[in-house]
Amino acid sequence: MGMPPVPEPAAPDPVGGPVASSRRDAPALRGAGRKGPKRLPRRAAAGRRSFTATLRALDELAASGAQVSVRIDDLDGGSEVLAGDDFITLPVGGLGVVPLLVEVAASFEAGRIDPLEIIDRSTVHGAAHGGVWQHLKAPALPLVDIALLAASSGDALAVNALLRRVGLDAVRTRIEQLGLRRTALLDRFRDDRGPDDAPHLALSTAREMAQVFAGLVNSTIVSPGVSAQVAEWLSLNHDLSLVASATGLDPFAHENDRHGLLFVNKTGRAAGVRAEAGVLGGPRSGVAYALIVNFDDLTIAHRLRAHDAFRVLGVELMEYVY
Repeated sequence: MGMPPVPEPAAPDPVGGPVASSRRDAPALRGAGRKGPKRLPRRAAAGRRSFTATLRALDELAASGAQVSVRIDDLDGGSEVLAGDDFITLPVGGLGVVPLLVEVAASFEAGRIDPLEIIDRSTVHGAAHGGVWQHLKAPALPLVDIALLAASSGDALAVNALLRRVGLDAVRTRIEQLGLRRTALLDRFRDDRGPDDAPHLALSTAREMAQVFAGLVNSTIVSPGVSAQVAEWLSLNHDLSLVASATGLDPFAHENDRHGLLFVNKTGRAAGVRAEAGVLGGPRSGVAYALIVNFDDLTIAHRLRAHDAFRVLGVELMEYVY
């Protein structure tokens, strides 16, 4: 990827513009509701908003053969802050389960599924990809707890349980209803992918993932209740090792930060895949962001180079919002 790219012709944003959110901490993303240090003078702030270090890091990744897609939107004005190949569809690993969480929350709200319905682990396709449920003694959990595990720890077994309960067709229908034309959840987590299996768990673009997270905090994903529920689950995500590493937040307790940061994110990992999307709000502004990197995971150096680009983006996002 050469930065900046020639953009694809703009399409209407399917997940809508800002509306009042029912989530209790969502107003912190808007200027009137934020508390914190005084804003920098406009001239002083301008030099800190260029994302030059991020562009340089992503260009270096692209020059090494990686595929890179990035998107940042300002939530206060809805304007595009940074876009690079944000329309290209790429594998996103576990980031692609966000539409599944939306379908589960919508099913709870509509009464199609009881949140307290018990799911026995023995009935679910196993996957040792990651997560904690496979290590717990409890053989069965209610669906609402399983959804929390899927969102907070990327629990592969929990994701498979949710997908088995709501069905892949329902998730695909939900994706279409959200207007996500380049996003797809293809399969469940598998320890091994054979020739008859989907080659990836999920596909998406940086543009659409940033739109989804903006819609969650703006309460435009299905309904205010569904948006708030999914945002609440994702606000408990423990993986703050990529973009979020620059925030200084506690990975296990960052829902109500004393310094006025609002952060909701989801990461995705697979062989040669690193992806993250989320919302970061601070005293100055709020952003929705997504970064997807597909790379040759030949050595630890290749992997660390990809991780460094996420962290550079995190630093400049913090400068933007704080």
